[in-house]
Amino acid sequence: MPLRRAVPRPIGFSLVELLVTITIIGVLMSLLLPAVQAAREAARRVGCVNNLHQISVALQVYHTANKSFPPGCLEPAFRTANGRQFAWSAFLLPHIEQMGLNNSIDFTKPSYSSANATAAAQVISVYLCPSTRRSSPLVQGHGASDYGGLFGEAIQPLSSSWVAENGVMVYDRAFSIKDIRDGTSYTIVVSEDAGWTDGQWINGLNIFDQKYGINVIPSNPRLLENEMRSDHPGGVNCAFCDGSARFLSQSTDLKTLKALITRAGGEALTGI
Repeated sequence: MPLRRAVPRPIGFSLVELLVTITIIGVLMSLLLPAVQAAREAARRVGCVNNLHQISVALQVYHTANKSFPPGCLEPAFRTANGRQFAWSAFLLPHIEQMGLNNSIDFTKPSYSSANATAAAQVISVYLCPSTRRSSPLVQGHGASDYGGLFGEAIQPLSSSWVAENGVMVYDRAFSIKDIRDGTSYTIVVSEDAGWTDGQWINGLNIFDQKYGINVIPSNPRLLENEMRSDHPGGVNCAFCDGSARFLSQSTDLKTLKALITRAGGEALTGI
């Protein structure tokens, strides 16, 4: 009886096996990708809060040296003729390892003058959120900042005023810790203020008062201002007057938010 020669099995995948494999890989990728994106955003948020912690510590060092925090804006040009309009963030340069940049600035001349143009164009990583959606680290030719000083709160509809100078970072005034009568652990000094056109670390207009909840964009675009907003889902990172920094949820009650912004409003807060 003649022997039958075994027919070798084709090497490789059949079409059905290939389609099944591709489907499985697609399902796994669809499950894995959101987790990877979430992990990356979590890392960026940690980087952002580290920036604000460095800013908060620098404010403490500045306070130790000068017996007060820096003014939010020194000589705003719309108030003072030829005002220098330097921001709080410019005064912190020696305390965020930017002494060389600090020494290149002529603080006797306006921040927007040609004498300070080169310095103003420098990008400082500590002042940029890792999650920023900016297309450029420059704003109108100046180094950007995703962090703004809290001028005060005029939260609607709780406040009777549209402008309130009741925060820590105001025009031409420098407050000491003894002025923060609400408690340094319960008073925000700097917050994320993503994407605003005044967001320049040298520009003294890098301060704002809060009118809405966190990450809220008003329905009327004419009422859109710089506010506590971020490119993180769920809230913003903030620096407090005690040298700490932490994430604040966008679901924070408006009365609580109001109390956290005022420097001496007399509100009672615990467990924030």
